[in-house]
Parts: sequence; C-alpha cells; structure tokens
Amino acid sequence: MQQNVEEIAKIVIEILKRKNNREYKVPVGVSARHIHLSQADVEALFGEGYELTKKKDLMGGQFACKETVTIVGFKLRAMENIRILGPVREHSQIEISATDAVKLGIAAPIRESGNIKGAASISVVGPRGVIYLKEGCIIAKRHIHMSPADALAAQVEDGESVSVKVENERGTIFENVTIRVNASYTLEMHIDTDEANAASIKTGDFVTIIK
Repeated sequence: MQQNVEEIAKIVIEILKRKNNREYKVPVGVSARHIHLSQADVEALFGEGYELTKKKDLMGGQFACKETVTIVGFKLRAMENIRILGPVREHSQIEISATDAVKLGIAAPIRESGNIKGAASISVVGPRGVIYLKEGCIIAKRHIHMSPADALAAQVEDGESVSVKVENERGTIFENVTIRVNASYTLEMHIDTDEANAASIKTGDFVTIIK
C-alpha cells in the first residue's frame, strides 16, 4: 500500500513538473514606427473635419491608415512617412525604436502603449499644420496579444510577465514580455525593429513562451 502511494506521488510530481515547464508557440509581428492621433490632432494636421482613411485592418479593431506624417525631434532631426494607425484615440502617441530615438535626438522611455506620462517631447508635421506633443513619444514595451482562449491554453493571465525563447542561430531569450488578453486580439508577439534585428527574426516567425 505504501509503495502504491509513493508511486502515485511520483507520477503527480512529474505531471506538475511538466505543467510548470510548459511551452507555448506564438507568431511574431514586427512593429515599425507609427503614430496614434486624437481627432483634434488629426484636424490640426490635415484640416477641419478630416477623417482618417483605412488602408489595412489590424487586430483589436485597429487599422493602418493611408495617411502619413513627419516627426521632428531635437535640433530639427526628422523622420518622414510615419504611418498613422486608427481609429483615433483620446491622446496622441508615437511609438518608435531605440535606434529611432537616437536618430531623433530624444530620450524616449520604454512604456506600454497608452502610458505616455513622462514620454519624450516631439513635433508632428502634416500637410495642413504642425502639433507639438509635450509627452508623446515612447519605445513600446514588448508584449503578446492573446484571446482569452489562447491565454487559457498557454496558462497565462492578462498583465502577466513571461520570458520568450527564440530558437535560431542567435538563441535569444526575451524577458519581461507582457501578456495582453482581449477577446478582439489575435495571437501575436509584438516587438520593434531593433529587437527583431538583434534576434534575427521577422514577422511570421514563431517564438516560445517559457515559464
């Protein structure tokens, strides 16, 4: 009897070990520099009553717009053709890479999208006007979008921080990757161009969540 209990205990421990060491594959989406605008700022840049033109649908009800703008950093260092993502937001926000920040001469902090407190100041130039964002430019914190079903399968929760393994010649592990769960999301890890280049990965490649 005692032997049977010990054998059962060993089996349970092994199952728990496998569960705690579970892995889950996730496709990658490399996010290039882009901007989100409020309606007031859209009109300031493109004219009164202007509405953004949808070019391509993205996850979570977002879409890439046909319109682009120019952003101007310290000492008038500029970058052109910055894609606008819709729909409009309450506050305007620009997301760039660390390399972009160096080129623009600004100190953009790493933030989750929507958190612009303490973000870098930057100017935006459109065909009909210019705006100045006192707190508007960030480097987006890497994250994984998931539906509730994906989160259940991966056994993770919204807001949780995980590590992600890249299995290629670079053998990279990304730590502090935030999980974002929403019914409108499609499973995808978002990283910027710097991170993708450093790990030698591209949109469509797969990485593995490790816990």
